[in-house]
Amino acid sequence: MKQCILFVLFVVCFATIKAQPASPEKTYGELFREVQMKKIYADSKTFVDCIPKRNPSAIMQDYAKQKGKNFDLKKFVEENFTPPYTPQLNYIQQEKDITVHIRNLWGMLRREPDNPSEGSTLLPLPNPYLVPGGRFREIYYWDSYFTMLGLKESGETALIRNMVDNFAYLINTYGHVPNGNRSYYLSRSQPPFFALMVDLLSELQSDTIYATYLPALEKEYQFWMEGSAKLKPGQSFKRSVKLADGTVMNRYWDDLATPRPEGYREDVELSKKSKQSPALLYRNLRAAAESGIDFSSRWLADGKNLQTIQTTQYIPVDLNTLLYKLELGIARGNLLKGRDSISAAFSKKADKRILAIDKYCWNKNLNYYTDYNFVSRKTSNLVTPAGMYPFCLFNRKLDYMSLLARNAANTVREQLLKEGGVLSSVNATGQQWDAPNGWAPHQYMTIWGFERCGQRELARDIAQRWTKLNADVYKRTGRIMEKYNVTDTKLEAGGGEYLGQDGFGWTNGVFLRLIAIYGMPKE
Repeated sequence: MKQCILFVLFVVCFATIKAQPASPEKTYGELFREVQMKKIYADSKTFVDCIPKRNPSAIMQDYAKQKGKNFDLKKFVEENFTPPYTPQLNYIQQEKDITVHIRNLWGMLRREPDNPSEGSTLLPLPNPYLVPGGRFREIYYWDSYFTMLGLKESGETALIRNMVDNFAYLINTYGHVPNGNRSYYLSRSQPPFFALMVDLLSELQSDTIYATYLPALEKEYQFWMEGSAKLKPGQSFKRSVKLADGTVMNRYWDDLATPRPEGYREDVELSKKSKQSPALLYRNLRAAAESGIDFSSRWLADGKNLQTIQTTQYIPVDLNTLLYKLELGIARGNLLKGRDSISAAFSKKADKRILAIDKYCWNKNLNYYTDYNFVSRKTSNLVTPAGMYPFCLFNRKLDYMSLLARNAANTVREQLLKEGGVLSSVNATGQQWDAPNGWAPHQYMTIWGFERCGQRELARDIAQRWTKLNADVYKRTGRIMEKYNVTDTKLEAGGGEYLGQDGFGWTNGVFLRLIAIYGMPKE
């Protein structure tokens, strides 16, 4: 009887895996490539979000029969696919109060539990959730943490719980949190903020939340650490790297080395300019997408051109700090479960990771945390807000962290601080995560780190610059944007593969959180 039950469970699990929707480039093959390369849609993400009007196999059979000299590809696509719906967010007369507007936007950005749809790339979620807005029609991993900050200020505890449950569901179903709930995002994740989401929920409910989500925390850790136990010094596997001294740290990665489906044409065209092999280029582009910083001079060998991208060579300070937080979260969950020895083991892992980040990511010349290139064995000299993550999360003597923060504050003032907040980086490359742009998550982590480590005047200054910029742009345009020009606050942000998006989840969340701490910006 027991063997029979185990067999049934195996069949159910196998069926679940088999039921995972295929990525659109596999489903539609030649049709997919033709649609993307011939620019049937201006935005490469549009086609991968389209919903087929009938069975995909039947569509492909008809495509095979009809393609030829006089074939109208655009007409065929229009007849067989429904374009994704993008709601207009300027849905009512502009509210005078930006906070009222944001709370009204929660309803516009909310999605109810998904119903599976044949051929859709959407990975159905069992609970309500919020999307960022604009072309981002699905949940995104690290975006959601910063959105949750605003939901907390709006009293939306139930929705926060639903979203955390959705992420636990994704981890339990797919082994990790995908970049977003789309089939074409399954090969990668994003910055692992799940432990911070659990931490936020524990503040709203109780500390026992860590025990509740312990299985998901542990499974996510296994995803990031896959293969690490078998590595020899100098080796790497997927997201794990063992350095020459035996230290294990992590990098961003993607399990595929092909063009991104949502950026297919852009990736293929870039490969023609790059000296890297196409597979290596595609892997590095995808790894940057996993980092959430897509794209930035942070990952570029020459600091200027995207075709020199080398994301997988870096030990990122933000990623490793988040994994440190994950190790602490697992330690706490096991302690609550009465598993003292396991808890102690993960606390020890976290302690080792702090030492490793200090050793490899603290740039003595800059007095700031930066990424470490483990191939060239050099610490980066590029200052970005990623270097603020340790000040937010390191759980050790605050007097020592405050000493480091005093030096880091000078570096941020000199290199990143502008009229509207902090830059994503000092380099103006045309990439959206470089100057002159600033982004809500970077502002929040910088402010949080300085506030926590004794640089409160600087934290308040950055918060007021940023919220004033948000409010001024809203007053001028009626829109809350994905990113902002922090250098010239009268101009829009730019760069990247798509136009500026409004909505916008993490900007909304960070704005509400910051005004709760520092008050509304001055006129």
